[in-house]
Amino acid sequence: MGRTPQPMADKPRILLIEDEPSLLKTVAKRLEMNGYAVSVARDGVEGLQRVRRDKPDLVVLDVMMPKLNGFEVCRMLKFDKTLKHIPVILFTALTQDNDERVGLACGADAYVRKPFKPQELLDQISALLKRPWPAGGKV
Repeated sequence: MGRTPQPMADKPRILLIEDEPSLLKTVAKRLEMNGYAVSVARDGVEGLQRVRRDKPDLVVLDVMMPKLNGFEVCRMLKFDKTLKHIPVILFTALTQDNDERVGLACGADAYVRKPFKPQELLDQISALLKRPWPAGGKV
């Protein structure tokens, strides 16, 4: 069961970067039903531009995408002083332990494997949004 809808300004803003149209639609709808304001991007370049422009509260980032892959986007975000505090969840069909190690080495805050349980993704988002970051963002 979803949360009670909040006024738009109070909703945490999530950017979902995913190139698979049906999954993009499904995940965005699930997040919205759980009280999040969701914007979307369909490839790594568009996603990076949207993060820079919109400064969301959290990014859910596919790894295997056209133009820039999720590892590259995550690395760029975490090396940007103005964006590195934004939590990033890598959301991927790459299921090997080594893939997860690479993702975390790129700076990802969490790694959710596809196929996924919606509650697992929601729990990761909730935990990261509640995490106390130092003044000025994550170190």
